Amino acid sequence: MNKVKTTSEKSLTNNSRIVGLLAQLEKINSESLLVEADTARYVTSKILHLAQSQEKTRKEMTAKGSPAIEVILSTLENTRDLQTTLNILNILIELVSVGGGRKASVLVSKGGTQILLQLLLSASKDSPPNEELMVQLHFLLAKIGPKDKKFGVKARISGTLNISLNLVKQNLQNHRLILPCLQVLRVYSANSVNAVSLGKNGVVELMFKIIGPFSKKNTGLMKVALDTLAALLKSKTNARRAVDRGYVHVLLTIYVDWHRHDSRHRHMLIRKGILQCIKSVTNIKLGRKAFIDANGMKILYNTSQDCLAVRTLDPLVNTSSLIMRKCFPKNRLPLPTIKSTFHFQLPVIPISGPVAQMYSLPPEVDDVVDESDDNDDIETESEIENENEDKDQLFKNDDIETDINKLKPRQELGRPIEELKMYEQFFPELADNFKDYDLVSKEPKPFASDANLGGPIVVPTAGEEQSVEANHSVKGITMKESNHLQAGECNKRPAFLDLPKKDSNKDNSLQQQSDQKKLLSSCQCLSYEIVKGLDRITLQNTSKNEQYYKTGCVTKKESKTSLTSLTCNKPCQHVSSCGSVLFEGRSVQLGKLCFTGVDPEEEDDSSSHSSGEQVMLEVPDILPLHDPDLYIEIVKNTKSVPEYSEVAYPDYFGHIPPPFKEPILERPYGVQRTKISQDIERLIHQNDIIDRIMYDLDNPSYSVPEEGEFLKFNSKFESGNLRKVIQIRKNEYDLILNSDINSNHYHQWFYFEVSGMRPGIGYRFNIINCEKSNSQFNYGMQPLMYSVQEALNSRPWWTRVGTDICYYKNHFARSSIAAGGQKGKSYYTITFTVNFPHKDDVCYFAYHYPYTYSTLRMHLQKLESMHNPQQIYFRQDMLCETLSGNSCPLVTITAMPESNYYEHICQFRNRPYIFLSARVHPGETNASWVMKGTLEYLMSNNPTAQSLRESYIFKIVPMLNPDGVINGNHRCSLSGEDLNRQWQNPNPDLHPTIYHAKGLLQYLAAIKHLPLVYCDYHGHSRKKNVFMYGCSIKETVWHTNVSAASCDLIEDLGYRGLQIGTRELEEMGAKFCVGLLRLKRLTSPLEFSLPSSLLDIENELIESSCKVTSPTTYVLDEDEPRFLEEVDYSAESNDEQDIELADNAGDYEPSVPEEGLSDSEMTRTHLP
Repeated sequence: MNKVKTTSEKSLTNNSRIVGLLAQLEKINSESLLVEADTARYVTSKILHLAQSQEKTRKEMTAKGSPAIEVILSTLENTRDLQTTLNILNILIELVSVGGGRKASVLVSKGGTQILLQLLLSASKDSPPNEELMVQLHFLLAKIGPKDKKFGVKARISGTLNISLNLVKQNLQNHRLILPCLQVLRVYSANSVNAVSLGKNGVVELMFKIIGPFSKKNTGLMKVALDTLAALLKSKTNARRAVDRGYVHVLLTIYVDWHRHDSRHRHMLIRKGILQCIKSVTNIKLGRKAFIDANGMKILYNTSQDCLAVRTLDPLVNTSSLIMRKCFPKNRLPLPTIKSTFHFQLPVIPISGPVAQMYSLPPEVDDVVDESDDNDDIETESEIENENEDKDQLFKNDDIETDINKLKPRQELGRPIEELKMYEQFFPELADNFKDYDLVSKEPKPFASDANLGGPIVVPTAGEEQSVEANHSVKGITMKESNHLQAGECNKRPAFLDLPKKDSNKDNSLQQQSDQKKLLSSCQCLSYEIVKGLDRITLQNTSKNEQYYKTGCVTKKESKTSLTSLTCNKPCQHVSSCGSVLFEGRSVQLGKLCFTGVDPEEEDDSSSHSSGEQVMLEVPDILPLHDPDLYIEIVKNTKSVPEYSEVAYPDYFGHIPPPFKEPILERPYGVQRTKISQDIERLIHQNDIIDRIMYDLDNPSYSVPEEGEFLKFNSKFESGNLRKVIQIRKNEYDLILNSDINSNHYHQWFYFEVSGMRPGIGYRFNIINCEKSNSQFNYGMQPLMYSVQEALNSRPWWTRVGTDICYYKNHFARSSIAAGGQKGKSYYTITFTVNFPHKDDVCYFAYHYPYTYSTLRMHLQKLESMHNPQQIYFRQDMLCETLSGNSCPLVTITAMPESNYYEHICQFRNRPYIFLSARVHPGETNASWVMKGTLEYLMSNNPTAQSLRESYIFKIVPMLNPDGVINGNHRCSLSGEDLNRQWQNPNPDLHPTIYHAKGLLQYLAAIKHLPLVYCDYHGHSRKKNVFMYGCSIKETVWHTNVSAASCDLIEDLGYRGLQIGTRELEEMGAKFCVGLLRLKRLTSPLEFSLPSSLLDIENELIESSCKVTSPTTYVLDEDEPRFLEEVDYSAESNDEQDIELADNAGDYEPSVPEEGLSDSEMTRTHLP
């Protein structure tokens, strides 16, 4: 005991006077019946004097281990003397006021709340109650109340709720008394049950007796009353009471009065308090209706416009914006149905799930915004509160790493061995003896010199000599002049241009090689040197590459060919288009093509052309894996639900990464509220809205005038997605995306064509039916644009464009029925403004770099034709047919055996498998670009790539959802389902690609040849850079009985601040491959070794380290930076917080492709 006492007293100064006074006070408490009140008054007054005058004393009393607080509270609880009580209250006020929130929390932890509430109850019984006591008591309660989470419950249980309310009612003119009472009422009202109880006793009406028009007097009281009212009106019961009594109009009138008279902006907090009250009352449907009826939209719009010039008034502008957005009447999308425009008849209708629900949905309730969407369900008068809040809630542990009971037993194969034998045909490498192959023993591979070790990874080509020959014959589209076309006809709708058939191409190329070349007038094409240079494009952007990005000209003389030609006898002044060509049984056409917009210095050359010569539009074969003619041939065999007959020029010309980096766009301050304000103008000034339909897939008979200063739109090509366009203002357009086929949602991916623009004009595009709650468009990402004129000027690449970009919730919504039972879900808008560089250009916009199914097929054919069969084993199979009859490619890549000797064949067959897949979600095009980098690297002559092929057999499904990609879906296949949710039990009729991909894995499991790695490439709409989502460490050990460790990925800072382009994406695919080689070295050090020079290359490519971390689930934190104008969706929303578990899970959830496989063979890569 002595030791404890010594330690306690050591925290105070030994000779401190406060120690003795506290000791006296403690003695008084123990002998309260024998000591006169004068002694307690004297001691407490001395303590108060010391606390008020000496900071040292206050610190000593609140120091850790000091008994001062307990002694003072004990005295307060036991004393019956008024002056002693006042002294103690003043002491506590001094301690709390100086110490801040931490001291108030100490007071709460010592039981101060209950003691003060009991004192309030006792003091209220006096008639009349002592004013000074009530002031001090309420002031202290207002200080500690916010620090006590159970304060509202304690006040209700103790019966003190109405004491403060009655004091205010009885003393409306006594501002000194009612000010602390209002502060306590504000704390009480934070509890919904208390707010309802106070509302029944007239607290709302009482607050409107205190607040009023502009006055320089009692502004502090006005501010507290408004804060209290705002808290009370968060209760829907109180909000309805306020609406019924016409208080919404009163609040707006008061706000306008304060706005008009507060010219020096000294009372911004009062003005914001009024807005907070309006914000609370408009949380219910009746409040929003009353706000609209009182002309609230126009009032807040006008007042917020007045405040824009003063930066310090931004809180008023932002709060006004939230209120107006919330009260903006909810509308359905201007569509006949939110179901997809296109329909595909399924072979089997699912019994349950979203597709079955959509099929059973009556057409009359498709997406009508019903009453439930306002989230204004009628509640009981006593809004229910969780009374069990004192109990510790049980934490539901879903972490498999900490709960061994969640480990699943090893599952057996889901299909019999006899059925799995059908997949034997996809593994001929396991049975082939290579007797018929021309195998030669390999010499040791030469390694790069030391000077080249740090160089870029070279993308595989057909060899320099081969590519040089290929570029001698440049493919083109001809335009022939005809005497039948009058001069004025150049401005008419362009005629159609026939594309050549295969048979005629050979004759044409032979004849064209002998033709004399002539200068091209309307466009520029890449010269031979440029083409040769571009064939050597590397995955890293070096300064050497930039010399290839120059402009050259290729000229050809008129030749007699079988090509049907578009004729023109003068330089065209308008966009011309390539039109439909009838192939044998299939029609394909290119989109519009521009011939104007050349640079001024080119105009003289253009005008010098004679009208009797044919103009040849060169389509340079600038990419080693891109062939426009081959692409057209593949497109003819690609089956789409809309039966597309057009080809987008970016897919025809191809894309090369630009020779410059594209940094993240800096977001200007206030851009979101500016766009919202412009949207609100539509409601206020409806006569200014044009509301003209410019494009409509639901109404093919719609007509757009040929002439006029407006844009033209199109998306009728592979992977295109644009459903409807409405012109809002002269240079502003609302765009609506199409739902995934057999679905009524999943809108995010867009790819469309725009023409008819004028340079120097800012065109605003609003895509108004996006669904994600946030987007990288809020953090510096820009949409992509491809200009045909730029491509013809030797710049065939997608570039990031757009200013004033933001992503925000709009006033369109779908019903709870259409939303699958959720509360009516709001849509979001992507808005961006673009200034086009060329007149009458043809431009394409996309969410991300498009990568079509036909592009994949073309790339695979080019890879197959270019590889060295003596070194590389490359095989392309059709895994299965999709629902619409397209093939799903399966690629096998490995190194050929050195010979057909037994040892070499045995080594070949025993190579571990690496299983890779991508593009199960069509809108995640970045996954395909990474897969392209993987494929090209594996097929290259790089020494590391050769080692990879000698170490592994790669089985690759580069596109798991071809139908979704072809038809412009964002997430689903033609079955209307997310294929990544079907791995557990895929249906062979509805999910054939998943069913058979899983079958491949099950077959490997059946023959005891499980893949070492299965990685599924994905994209993410809201995260930056690259991350991997791996499998459970415990689950892996449980199933495989092998050691496992997690790996930390080290960020490559070179990507910081940049928008990821195709060069970086392909580089990621190559670096992933090198990581697999390191995995081989780490897992089998005795079986496999690498030359030191090769390891140097590897270490330069992957600057990361693998280390064992704690075996717990790793959760990725949001790394998105804060920007100046924070998005506050919860404050502005009428409905519940958006429930996106299904969608968000897709961003994180790993694929589950096999029943007989352990988690150790699965991982998933996400890309930005």
